[in-house]
Amino acid sequence: MRNLCLLAFVFAVSVPAVAQKGILRGKVFNKINNEAIPFANVLIQGTSLGAPANENGEYEIANLAPGLYNVEASFVGFKPLVVFEVQVTNARPAVVDFLLEEEAQKLEEVVVVAGNSFFKSDESPLSLRTIGTAEIKRTPGGNRDISKVVRSLPGVASTPSFRNDIIIRGGAPSENTFYLDGIQIPVINHFQTQGSSGGPVGMINVDLLREVNFYSGAFPANRGNTMSSVFDFRLKDGRDDKWTMNGIVGASDFGVTFEGPVTPKSTLVFSARRSYLKFLFNIFNLPFLPVYNDLQFKYKHKIDSKNQITLLGIGAIDDFSLNYDAPEKAKTTEDKEEAQYILNLLPVSSQWNYTAGIKYDHFRQHGTTTLVASQSALNNASIKYKGNDESTPDNLIQDYNSRESETRVRAEDYWTRNDWKINYGLNYERATYDTRDYNKIVTQEGFVARNYSSLFSINKWGWFAQASNTFAKKLTLSLGVRADGNDYSGDMNNMFDQLSPRFSASYALTSTINANFNTGVYYQLPAYTVLGYRDSQTSALVNRDNGVKYIRSKHLVTGLEFNLPKNSRITLEGFYKWYDHYPFLIEDSVSLANLGADFGIIGNAPVSSISQGKSYGIEFLLQQKLYNGFYGLLSYTFVRSVFQDQHGRYVASSWDNRHLVSLTGGKKFGKNWELGLRWLFTGGGPYTPYNVQQTMLQQNWNIRPYGVPDYSQLNAQRISSFHQLDLRIDKKYYFSRWSLDAYFDIQNAYNHVTKFQDNIDVQRDANGQPIVDSSNPNYYLPKFIQSTYGTLLPTVGIIVEL
Repeated sequence: MRNLCLLAFVFAVSVPAVAQKGILRGKVFNKINNEAIPFANVLIQGTSLGAPANENGEYEIANLAPGLYNVEASFVGFKPLVVFEVQVTNARPAVVDFLLEEEAQKLEEVVVVAGNSFFKSDESPLSLRTIGTAEIKRTPGGNRDISKVVRSLPGVASTPSFRNDIIIRGGAPSENTFYLDGIQIPVINHFQTQGSSGGPVGMINVDLLREVNFYSGAFPANRGNTMSSVFDFRLKDGRDDKWTMNGIVGASDFGVTFEGPVTPKSTLVFSARRSYLKFLFNIFNLPFLPVYNDLQFKYKHKIDSKNQITLLGIGAIDDFSLNYDAPEKAKTTEDKEEAQYILNLLPVSSQWNYTAGIKYDHFRQHGTTTLVASQSALNNASIKYKGNDESTPDNLIQDYNSRESETRVRAEDYWTRNDWKINYGLNYERATYDTRDYNKIVTQEGFVARNYSSLFSINKWGWFAQASNTFAKKLTLSLGVRADGNDYSGDMNNMFDQLSPRFSASYALTSTINANFNTGVYYQLPAYTVLGYRDSQTSALVNRDNGVKYIRSKHLVTGLEFNLPKNSRITLEGFYKWYDHYPFLIEDSVSLANLGADFGIIGNAPVSSISQGKSYGIEFLLQQKLYNGFYGLLSYTFVRSVFQDQHGRYVASSWDNRHLVSLTGGKKFGKNWELGLRWLFTGGGPYTPYNVQQTMLQQNWNIRPYGVPDYSQLNAQRISSFHQLDLRIDKKYYFSRWSLDAYFDIQNAYNHVTKFQDNIDVQRDANGQPIVDSSNPNYYLPKFIQSTYGTLLPTVGIIVEL
């Protein structure tokens, strides 16, 4: 209530106007050789404001009223480039650098082609979306978290839970790969599920981002080990004129960002955040209490105009404890039972991870050479006692600790000559996996106790090449190939067995309509939890002996793109993905794609690479970038995702949501007010019902007190559909040396409740002891507890720029 009053005060109080004007400045470069483009034109869209660059490529536009602007840079012989929604304030000059791409000029012919404000690469002419930082910051319900923001895009399913699983075109969350300024990072969320993905909160601070390129298909050849998406995060450079600071108190954390010059040739941008979710969850009497911390930085040193070095790092520390008082404080019997069930289910866990990398860029007249080296590590630990009673060793259900570390190097070269664009390179990686796993589980065959330790290293290698050309300014073709191998086993050490070709084409049917096409074969290595599983008796790597292989996915994508005036477009795409060599759990006779994901560990079990599946569908997108104060996005996806069961029949995978709808829009009003809304709809996901008899068997329940799936009814039932309306109101204040943005965000504004699979528990007597079935003394009596998700969640945020 105190925060709401504060917000009302901030919104209502009349702040004296400050007659100050903002400044926009930056440089215009040639993307290939990093040379300045003298006298390039820089204009503010929709106005007559602009400025030419000087002989050093530098420009400055002064006397701008604070607000958001679309800025376009152009020059003869280069493709024009638009940067959308640049925030201009009085606190500091806004800095926007433009990297323009050369455009082949053929004077003997004149062909009219579509002008397009949206970024589109020759290698990926479709299934590519670019997300700006302003879009991430303002998205209602997004909480400045890219994992939540991408739910607005076509092909991306929303998950009705605390998790941030990124489910793309019916693919599992583990099928996504993430890059930070060209350096691969293993995770982007706190509290991730090892071997899968997810986690409730994103790690990447949007204040460090310049833009995000999101590929849901047509992956460039230099981005490997992925089957559903690639996220290419581009970080901004630190300011080179003065030191500045951003402070934010948001819905779940508070943080600070600093940026500025270190030396005349080097800059630094740095951020740190800490959550207060534990405090909030305790107020709401939730049974789990998460705490997370993260840190990020980027240091860039320009040796000279042709050479530069970038150092970057990102890391997080996460702790997940249990609120044992939640059942006693519950207001209803149903809330008490659900809280107790969750306490019995979830372990106490802790994680930390980091990536540190260095990148060297050398620019020459017609190309760029890039060398990258990085080190990543992920540590995951969890422990669980039956009834959370640690007094008796026999109560120990799970004791897990593992560490993954990866050292990567990549050499890459990009050059242009005449109309050709060529990209090629090599990569090498050494990974180490070290784990200790004690786990009591119940399978279809009965009780199993796993107790093993595993330590192994794996060397990986690969090469890639891609060539693109545009013919007659209408037809663009791109052909790429990569190959990957490793020394884990003889089934994967020949990289030509993992040959991964890809082909893209784009044709300008008219000045506003493009037809696009892509096909490719993509490979991904199974998770280390799969590769490192050992037999507790022989210590053999079980899945190596089972012949585990790279997972393979064949893609076919085609579509139309309509480029409309006033920064808008319509796209229509159809996609089809064929999967094979997917890990199949031998003990449970189920594909990993049909297993789903939860907090914990996925894949630490015997598997065989025999599972097959497919995912197909159609996507529609209508997008309006900022124009006259309005922006909007409407997307619809129909998707089917099916995998074979133990009998070879195709059944719905865990990611088969079928219908996905997103409507996002907003309007900027006078006096720096802004209103945004987002409505999401996701069809009910499938789940496997419990085998009640096997669950209630005393020897099973006494080991793991929760449901045993009945895989003879694999994913035969579905939860209710998920839909949610999020609203956000922003009010910005601009002062002479600082600015303030106060916002009020409401998630799930009409308080929709999604019904999940009922939790299964046992009936208990007055002393809390399980009641035995009198007709069958080997079993307890079952009790079902309704499981739901959906709460109206208002939050207040304040952002200060100094």
